[in-house]
Amino acid sequence: MTLAPPPCALADTVLDRLTVGYATAADPARAERSAAYLKGVAPFLGIPAPQRRALSRQVLDPLPPPDETDCAAIALRCWVLPEREYQYFAVDYLRRHVRRLSSGFLPVVRHLVSTVSWWDTVDALAAHLAGGLVAADRALVTEMDAWIEDENLWIARTALLHQLTYKQATDSERLFDYCLRQSGHRDFFVRKAIGWSLREYAKTDPAAVRDFVAGAHDRLSPLSVREALKNL
Repeated sequence: MTLAPPPCALADTVLDRLTVGYATAADPARAERSAAYLKGVAPFLGIPAPQRRALSRQVLDPLPPPDETDCAAIALRCWVLPEREYQYFAVDYLRRHVRRLSSGFLPVVRHLVSTVSWWDTVDALAAHLAGGLVAADRALVTEMDAWIEDENLWIARTALLHQLTYKQATDSERLFDYCLRQSGHRDFFVRKAIGWSLREYAKTDPAAVRDFVAGAHDRLSPLSVREALKNL
């Protein structure tokens, strides 16, 4: 399902400023290297991250804080622009304002995860947007239970990674169940996410992760095992 950006005066202002400000900093040579590094998933303007964030601060100063409709409009409008830096802006903006978002924002997150998908946007959306929304409304765990089975590998990866920052609040039973459900997935990015989610939780409960990997060793890919135990 394609989501259309809602009408929004704040989004009009932000996008007008953003497209002018970012365009002035474009570097075609760097843009070519960046696009090659990310396997051509999207074209780039070629703006280094520190400069891009400085420009973003200028764009947003002194605009008022957004409501949920503003956030949806800004993110969805950034997502239809071709250059990747606009999507990075949207991810940063949503991360900053995630506490202003309700559980009703999850369909927007799903759209962003499943559109122009690659790890550079998906991982932040998983850990900070999907994860933040689920932490604020535990009823959304049933949505993650559905996402882990999704045919879109990036949706499944998001479910695997949504607890990445939870630490002691991690639902370890659900985490381990998700890892087993996708243990046979053939894609590198899903197998890597299994290992990464386990490795991160191992910082909180190393014994639990060791025991899980030992018991599931024959079901997990070598990549997942290697990543899970990297720091143990």
